[in-house]
Amino acid sequence: MKTYDTLGVEERADRVVVTLCRPAVRNALDALMINELHQVCGELERAPKLLLLTGHDGVFAGGADIAELRRRGRDEALEGINSRLFERVRRLPLPTVAAVPGWALGGGAELAYACDLRIAGPDAMFGNPEPGLGILAAAGACWRLRELVGESVAKQVLLAGRTLDARAALGCGLVLDVVPADRLLDEAHALLDRMARSSTLALRLTKLVTDASGPHPVADDLAQAVLFESPDKQERMTRFLEKRGGRA
Repeated sequence: MKTYDTLGVEERADRVVVTLCRPAVRNALDALMINELHQVCGELERAPKLLLLTGHDGVFAGGADIAELRRRGRDEALEGINSRLFERVRRLPLPTVAAVPGWALGGGAELAYACDLRIAGPDAMFGNPEPGLGILAAAGACWRLRELVGESVAKQVLLAGRTLDARAALGCGLVLDVVPADRLLDEAHALLDRMARSSTLALRLTKLVTDASGPHPVADDLAQAVLFESPDKQERMTRFLEKRGGRA
C-alpha cells in the first residue's frame, strides 16, 4: 500500500492495520483523512483482508474536523461525506475491528460503530455531542448505535449527551472487552488471529448474511450452499473428524 499523510498503514499477510494519525487535533477526521480511508477501503475491496483500525497517541478520533464542518452547507450534507465512508467500512468483505484506546467522539465514534467489533482500553470514551454544535450525528449514529446498544442507551448518548466510558460500553455490549492500555493492540491482534484461523470464505459469507437487512432464510441457504461446495469446508471437516477418530 502507498504512503499516507493522515494514516499509518501496515499491511500483513492476512490483515491491514490502520492508525488514524493527526495528533495535533486528536486524530480528527478531515477531508484528507476521509479520502485516504476511501483509498484503503478500495484496496481491501480489491484484495480482501481483515482490518484493524486504531488511533495514534492514546486517542481513537476526537470527532470530525470542526473547522471543516463549519464551512459545510446543505450541498455537502447531501453528499454524505462521512456517512458514505463509514458505510463503505461497514460493507468491507472481511471483518473489521476498532481498537479504541481513548476518546472516540462524534465522527470518530461513528467510525468505530461502523466496524464489526470494538475492543477498548480502560480510558476509552464514546460520545456523540453533535447537538451541542447545532447538528446531529448524521453519519450513522442515529440508527447504528440503536442497533448496537438498544434505543434507551442510544438516546442517552444522542439526546442527553451521555458519554460511555469503557465499563459502560462493555456493559451495554458496545465493546467486546476492556483490556489494559499496553495490551490493547496485542489483544486486538489476538482477536484477529482467532478469526484468521476460520475459513476466509465462511467469514465473508457469514458477515454478508449477518448484515443483510431482510432476505432470511433464503440468504442463509444460498450462502450455505456455496460453502457446502467449497474445498475448504471438505478439508476442515475431514481434519475435525480425523482428530476425533471419525466420530461426529
